[in-house]
Amino acid sequence: MNFAAVYAIYRYEMMRFFRTLLQSFISPVISTSLYFVVFGTAIGSRIQEVEGISYGAFIVPGLIMLSVIMQSISNASFAIYFPKFIGTIYELLSAPVNFIEIVLGYVGAAATKSLFIGLVILGTASLFVDLSIAHPVAMIAFLVLTCVSFALMGFIIGIWANNFEQLQLVPLLIVTPLVFLGGSFYSISMLPPVWQTITMFNPVVYLISGFRWAFFDMADVPIGLSLGAIALFTALCLGIVWWIFRTGWRIRA
Repeated sequence: MNFAAVYAIYRYEMMRFFRTLLQSFISPVISTSLYFVVFGTAIGSRIQEVEGISYGAFIVPGLIMLSVIMQSISNASFAIYFPKFIGTIYELLSAPVNFIEIVLGYVGAAATKSLFIGLVILGTASLFVDLSIAHPVAMIAFLVLTCVSFALMGFIIGIWANNFEQLQLVPLLIVTPLVFLGGSFYSISMLPPVWQTITMFNPVVYLISGFRWAFFDMADVPIGLSLGAIALFTALCLGIVWWIFRTGWRIRA
């Protein structure tokens, strides 16, 4: 393992992040505040509690998941697409580094950025509502696993994309609806039975449910299913990344 190469890629990506630290810090704070104004105040005035939890606190895990998933995909996809766009990816491919080191550098940096954003949102949310984390270790574990798995997904999207428009295609048209329909701002037990069944085919439900369990010790699906879902998704993304580098798809043509 060439740790110097991993560190070089990781450091370069993190330096790019810190150059826009103020923007990266303020944006999630403002977004979280707006969500609390819209959902926490407007809807929260009509829905006081969800399964014994105040609505303002109930939506915090969903807010964090929404931002972390989108940031993980965005950071990783742009990080690998930009070298493709300007042609420097060929220098990287010709360097004495293997695909594992490339993935560790880019995905590690994207996951770190998203983790930072998630913690910023958690801190911001604590200013609006009283939060108690029932399982802090599990909360951090779910947060890290989500950052890593969706950074891998973003890495795949960045390699697949042929232009900047395609970078936003999957996050906006597929991932965002799945997150909003995955119980971010409501419990799926509030839905009619037929829609509860349909919702169970949404993979994001298992992530949000497991993350909410870490906060409030309650979940829409068993915690074991949540862990299995995120493990399966991570393994699937790793398999696709391995296949991409093995075949050279979209990176050597």
